[in-house]
Amino acid sequence: MLKVILRKVLRSLYRVEVRGIEYLAQFGERTVVVANHTSFLDALLIYAFLPVPATFAINTYVARSALGRVAGWFCSLFPLDPTNPLSIRSLIRRVQEGGCVVIFPEGRITVTGSLMKVYHGPGLVAERSLATVLPIRIDGAQYTPFSRLQGRFRLSWFPKITLNVQPPRSLYVPEHYRGRARREQAGRLLSDLMADMMFETANKDQTLVERLLEARRIHGGAHVIAEDINRTPLTYNALITRSVVLGRQLADRTEVDETLGVLLPSTLATVATFWGLQFHGRVPAMLNYTVGAQGMLSACETAVLKRVITSRRFIEQAKLHEAVAALAEQVEVIYLEEVADRIAWADKLRGWVQSHFNSVLMRLSHRDAARRAVVLFTSGSEGTPKGVVLSHHNLLANIHQLVSRIDFNAQDVALNALPLFHSFGLTAGMVLPLTSGVRVFFYPSPLHYRVIPEVSYDINATILFGTNTFLGKYAQFADPYDFYSLRYVFAGAEKLQEEVRRTWSDKFGVRIFEGYGATETSPVIAGNTPLAHRPGTVGRLMPGMEYRLVNVPGLNKGQRLQVRGPNVMLGYLLHDQPGVLVPPATELGEGWYDTGDIVTIDGQGFVRICGRAKRFAKVAGEMVSLTAVEVLASKVWPDALHAAVAIPDARKGEQVVLLTTMAAADRTRLLAQAQADGVGEISVPRQLMSVPNLPMLGTGKIDYVAAQKLAEHGS
Repeated sequence: MLKVILRKVLRSLYRVEVRGIEYLAQFGERTVVVANHTSFLDALLIYAFLPVPATFAINTYVARSALGRVAGWFCSLFPLDPTNPLSIRSLIRRVQEGGCVVIFPEGRITVTGSLMKVYHGPGLVAERSLATVLPIRIDGAQYTPFSRLQGRFRLSWFPKITLNVQPPRSLYVPEHYRGRARREQAGRLLSDLMADMMFETANKDQTLVERLLEARRIHGGAHVIAEDINRTPLTYNALITRSVVLGRQLADRTEVDETLGVLLPSTLATVATFWGLQFHGRVPAMLNYTVGAQGMLSACETAVLKRVITSRRFIEQAKLHEAVAALAEQVEVIYLEEVADRIAWADKLRGWVQSHFNSVLMRLSHRDAARRAVVLFTSGSEGTPKGVVLSHHNLLANIHQLVSRIDFNAQDVALNALPLFHSFGLTAGMVLPLTSGVRVFFYPSPLHYRVIPEVSYDINATILFGTNTFLGKYAQFADPYDFYSLRYVFAGAEKLQEEVRRTWSDKFGVRIFEGYGATETSPVIAGNTPLAHRPGTVGRLMPGMEYRLVNVPGLNKGQRLQVRGPNVMLGYLLHDQPGVLVPPATELGEGWYDTGDIVTIDGQGFVRICGRAKRFAKVAGEMVSLTAVEVLASKVWPDALHAAVAIPDARKGEQVVLLTTMAAADRTRLLAQAQADGVGEISVPRQLMSVPNLPMLGTGKIDYVAAQKLAEHGS
């Protein structure tokens, strides 16, 4: 009777919805219910909606409190100290007795809004007792005053609460794990289960517009969300209004569902353009302005672009007059300054009114998560760039994957100097913060090595995105206190060198979390996180991703990585097939993407990159990793930049040439380091070329096509 009354009250107050209710009937002889811990309402919610009696394992301290004593009158409690082995053994025996036991593996209510530390003990309980594990995600209770998120979210007395019940499963740890190793492995399995639960129950059937509007609802229209070097911050309301007004003007000159080139730097004008196109059912194609006129013309041909949006001021500052003049012969060039001049007060008023009605905005934006959201272009570091078509579902799936592993909140300030034509800069540096309540500062160039540390200090940045090259340069010029406020530094796009990692740790006391991805995967495939960090690796695969390792003839270490998941692109646009979408596929079938990377994956799931499949030289019949050659050179000359390429050799098939910015590069030092590391002499390049600067792409990657030409001409 008490449960029936509680259900009615909770449904009346919080409109409680139970999803996956059919799984609540699938209780085994021994069942452990695991749930995330969002508020003081959690136990009450689970007690009310579980169809069977349950014992609640709760923290010993809470059990002794007045609240715990009152709860003990209505249900069975099991006081638990998750750090005490004797307490864990007692709980294992309790589960083995049969029935249902409820555990909150985090042990405490979240203070971040995301998953917190998952204790190993509850995992061991489920594994040792051979119990069925029933995961339940509680969503919505974190927005009540009964949570511990005051100041991080805009709280409400009666928000909608959802209980997402996942299919029952079991935890299995192989018998060769013993003692502490077994406890840790069980804990990792449970932690993965919880992260998977958070990802699987996230609403991925949204468009970018829906996600942005939901973020405004959660954090409030007056929440300041974006800023750039003009230092005029925008709230959610201001950003959405500006985007709607600008988008209306652009829509009047274009066709529904048309793909438009966007040739702009990382500023609020670009952000408003991107979202303005989203609000009015157009698809932005983000053009890389560092590739020159021919590269941009090729991108326009590949994506069949008829119009390109840019800015006269940007063209002037970036000295792109000739490139844009060449573009204008092929496409219509739309200048934002001219668009702005045509916006009348009536347009602004209409946009302001529309921006406050979500139903109107949804109708304008053509809701369909499977539709194209953006077209990006591969870096072209190893060949001709391809167009990559990403859907709303792709981008938001990748964001949910990241959010399930890392806590981002409304008190964070992100500094994004990466270009928005790069997938890392777009997804992680723009879409994720704006749709998660994270205030983001856009800086137009990552190459201002002295300025960016000062900006970080000035805005009290807590999150920074960068590449190995950029982070190394920032560390070189920064004051030790410039990055005092940072809690997360994320590195991607190229291998993070040990010297850069050590410098950031020693000089700033900051860990760099290295990740790995590709434009084709929206972009993150794997990443180190605060709860799972292993230097020298690129972290663990994101939730919801499948992988296969394919043998490569001639390689003794590593296999070729192929992946499939909700963040894998809709397909390619190829220059020889303009406008034709080519879905991803490998020998494993459609939907699989061949990363082209040679990797190893250890027993805990950490991925280590051995090199690109294309970046191996065949010297005298043996495969030599060009990436390994660069790592070797970085150990000898950590302050220099290095690029290893392979050129034809009449005697040995190929030979490795090392381009380096080290003026007095000496092969004998490379040989000595190779011997110390146990590396064969065949991996030590016989030819070294000292160059003032290595050719670089605008994304911070080495331009290996240009480096190859340098080596061939210099040999």
